This record gives sequence, C-alpha cells and structure tokens, in this order.
Amino acid sequence: MEYGYIHGTEVDTSNGSPYDRGAADSYYSRPREPHYYPEGTYKGPRIGIGEMIPNQLDEYYAGYNWNESFGDRKVY
Repeated sequence: MEYGYIHGTEVDTSNGSPYDRGAADSYYSRPREPHYYPEGTYKGPRIGIGEMIPNQLDEYYAGYNWNESFGDRKVY
C-alpha cells in the first residue's frame, strides 16, 4: 500500500483506493461517483457508494478535489 496525508491524516493512495479512484475520475473528466477496488483498479469487486464508509467517501472526494485543484486532465 502507498500512503499520503490529508490534513495530517494518513490516507491509502494505492491503486484502486478511494483516493486513487477519485483522482482518476477527475483526471478523465468523469462525474463524481464514489467507488473503489480493494484488490486494485478493475481487479475484483467494485465497491460503490452504498457500501462505502464515511472515511472512504472522504478519501474519494479528497482525491477528486486534489486533482480538480490542479486542473490536470486527460487530453484526447
């Protein structure tokens, strides 16, 4: 696992994590739709908003908002 910090709190930033998926959704100009893949992106089950706990939602939105703040986008 890879970790980063959001407001002093350690957050999982590894591939497939809520933070990673939020940042990816922003990067690819997708709408906010909280989800993650516990086994890595597109591996194993996709966990959606109805199955996520509050801190996972916070991590997803933090990843999305972090990328939005930089305006980094996929150029097609």
